[in-house]
Amino acid sequence: MKIKILGAILCSISLMQVFAQDPEFTQFYANPLYLNPAFAGTTKCPRFVMNYRNQWPSLTGTFVTTSASYDQHVETVSGGLGLIVMNDRAAQNTLNTTTVSGIYSYQQPINRKFSIKAGFQASYFQKSLDWSKLTFGDMIDPRKGFIYETNDIPRGGNIKNIDFSAGILGFSQMFYGGFAVHHLNEPNESLIVGTSRLPMKYTVHAGAVIPIKEKYKDGSTLSPNILYRRQGEFQQLNLGLYVNKGPIVAGVWFRGLLFGEKYRDSFIATLGVQNENIRVGYSYDVTISGLTPATGGSHEVSLAINFECRPKRVKFRTIACPSF
Repeated sequence: MKIKILGAILCSISLMQVFAQDPEFTQFYANPLYLNPAFAGTTKCPRFVMNYRNQWPSLTGTFVTTSASYDQHVETVSGGLGLIVMNDRAAQNTLNTTTVSGIYSYQQPINRKFSIKAGFQASYFQKSLDWSKLTFGDMIDPRKGFIYETNDIPRGGNIKNIDFSAGILGFSQMFYGGFAVHHLNEPNESLIVGTSRLPMKYTVHAGAVIPIKEKYKDGSTLSPNILYRRQGEFQQLNLGLYVNKGPIVAGVWFRGLLFGEKYRDSFIATLGVQNENIRVGYSYDVTISGLTPATGGSHEVSLAINFECRPKRVKFRTIACPSF
């Protein structure tokens, strides 16, 4: 009963004013094309990536996001090409969003140690709302709960639109950083009467891969990272560290969300296994905000397959960044 009443209140509020926010992936480097379109073709050989995220599984209206992407460097177009398909389902398919994006990126060496890569993305999305799954205040009986039919008239249904994004990367053998702007045209995504613009999303990310030469000689590395993101009034800051020893990668992160005056969200633990061709990762978000412990945290799984290829001998520098 309490969950249904809360859902009715939240639905009523959302119809008056909506703050749009893109789906979140904890393992952002495990979904590189979603993070920054400039990552397309950075491995040169073909790469296939799949990601699955289940956010707040203990709640009735959990958020489930899946994505699949493919990219590679194509010498005939002097750059990388990528394709990413994503589906986001909220509140048991009440709100469903599907996005298909094509990406092109171009790499330019600046000197012997530093290169930049710029990417451009064009997307087509469809957002749909199942009105039959919504609940309203006039459906509630004080004693028996939701027993009445609503007098609210169904409206909206689905909307389709196009979207454009761009990003840039700068990297050397050890250091890297990037900046991306998604939703450059701020497309309308309103499902009811009126206009609801999807605000631009700004992302800044940077880090380093530091070899541990003194103690280990098996390719072990430390990788500190930072990510800052802003979309509308929503701000996010991620601080974390990866440790790579042989095929094992482990990471710990803190994610803070700034919306209003509070700035905390979750601690994150990541564990992955990788070799030259396959990478599998799992992460769990421990919620530390005011929603604890009702959410059940968040689970995320990633899979990447790097295919072997024999490209022509041309100058090409790959980016050394974390896998998860």
